[in-house]
Amino acid sequence: MKKLKDILYGVSLQQVIGSTESDVLSLAFDSRLVAAGTLFVAIKGTVSDGHQFIDRAIDSGASTIVCETIPEQTTTGVNYIKVDDSAKALGTIAANFFDNPSQDLKLVGITGTNGKTTTATLLFQLFRELGYKTGLISTVQNQINAEIIPSTHTTPDPIVLNQLLRKMVDLGCDYCFMEVSSHAVVQHRIEGLNFTGAVFSNITHDHLDFHKTFDNYLKAKKKFFDDLQPTAFALTNIDDKNGLVILQNTRAHKKTYGLKHLADYKSKIIE
Repeated sequence: MKKLKDILYGVSLQQVIGSTESDVLSLAFDSRLVAAGTLFVAIKGTVSDGHQFIDRAIDSGASTIVCETIPEQTTTGVNYIKVDDSAKALGTIAANFFDNPSQDLKLVGITGTNGKTTTATLLFQLFRELGYKTGLISTVQNQINAEIIPSTHTTPDPIVLNQLLRKMVDLGCDYCFMEVSSHAVVQHRIEGLNFTGAVFSNITHDHLDFHKTFDNYLKAKKKFFDDLQPTAFALTNIDDKNGLVILQNTRAHKKTYGLKHLADYKSKIIE
């Protein structure tokens, strides 16, 4: 249970109706998962608009509604929080609700068209072999040390993601390696997370059904690096022709790796 005012820390608020002193028992952006005391975030998705389900969420017990448009008819006793972007707000809200777990471990994100799962999994296995308690968030499966948790998305939604990270911290994990998809960046699923570092593998002309153009796809990958903190590291594949483009505007410490070109970390194929 958390106070609404604490959960909203860092969220850009446009309008507040009700009391931010209210208690919040759970979070949801799917009205079917709402129970008494839930904060419901109405998100405008590609398939449906969560604003259409606000009444259903309130009927199920939602005590707070976070939305981009406040309904004409409001319900007495329900808090309404208007924001610019509900999806972006959800990331920060979820991080706050679970006490910002990404700040309590070293979180490394791996992005790229190919190699995300392999890289994240190898790093997870390597750090476990080195004796660290480690977490993994990947397309194939999520894992906390020896415990395997089924995966549904390359990068989970912000609520599931922060819940997973919270569990990792509570179980003493030092590191977490996670895949970061371009979809997740655009949909603000990693909003509110504190990354220790980011790794770029490569980029090819895939996923254009979602991004429409290669430029949009590249910008989505690049945004992940643009948003890194100055204390983080940004590691890129210099053999990819867009490897250095990814690092152009990042404030993080820039590092390169490669097989063919001069790099900070030179690789070679042994067998």
